[in-house]
Amino acid sequence: MGKAKRLEGKVAIVTGGAHGIGKAIARRLGEEGADVIIGDIDGAAANNAADDMSGAIAMALDITQQDQIDAVVRDVEKRFGRLDILVNNAAILDIAPFDRLTYERFSEVLRVNLDGALLCCLAAAPVLAISGGGRILNIASIMGIAGSKDAIPYSTAKGGIVNLTRCLACDLASKNITVNAIAPGFIDTRMARLEDGSHEHDTDYFKTVYLKHEKIPIGRAGQPDDIAGPAFFLCSDDSRYVTGQIIAVDGGVTMTF
Repeated sequence: MGKAKRLEGKVAIVTGGAHGIGKAIARRLGEEGADVIIGDIDGAAANNAADDMSGAIAMALDITQQDQIDAVVRDVEKRFGRLDILVNNAAILDIAPFDRLTYERFSEVLRVNLDGALLCCLAAAPVLAISGGGRILNIASIMGIAGSKDAIPYSTAKGGIVNLTRCLACDLASKNITVNAIAPGFIDTRMARLEDGSHEHDTDYFKTVYLKHEKIPIGRAGQPDDIAGPAFFLCSDDSRYVTGQIIAVDGGVTMTF
């Protein structure tokens, strides 16, 4: 007997779904039976990701452009007649010392990481409501929960995602739309690459502080699939009474802050 597909008949949009965490979430939602739209600014990578998954469609999407977001949502509604899940994952990283921080870069990071998520919610919420309600999942970060050196733009944007999630949960509850967020910890994605091309998880500091001295109690960095499981829960009917929550998926590192 085959494994039951818990999201059969559901339609999901995953922004930034061509790589890393977004790709893992898109794959898991597809495995659970959902029709998944992979929206990514890198159209070629989105096509490649969709080719590797069943029930996935790639759409080029720049989440800073309202017209592109509206076009994707309209296309999805026309094609499927519904939208049930929105995963706001697309983001850019910025790690720079304070003396190199510029307002222009700060604004750019917030425009992508915070404003982009809001624009997607504004476009998707009416269609989610028409479909009978649904799920919005925002990808925050543990860097949006606690302070971090050299990360003012990124941490500020992710902190905004945290409270955007809580406020949207209040505003959209009457439409039967739940809104939650996952705050990943150290995950092995492209964002773990440092400016010089080295991998953050290979540094002596990470190996000593986070692994040897057990600042990450589970004792390892996470993989994108470690986020996909909790993401599925928050996108499924099992979480129908969960809203406005920020779930840290971090191997326990925030317990040791």
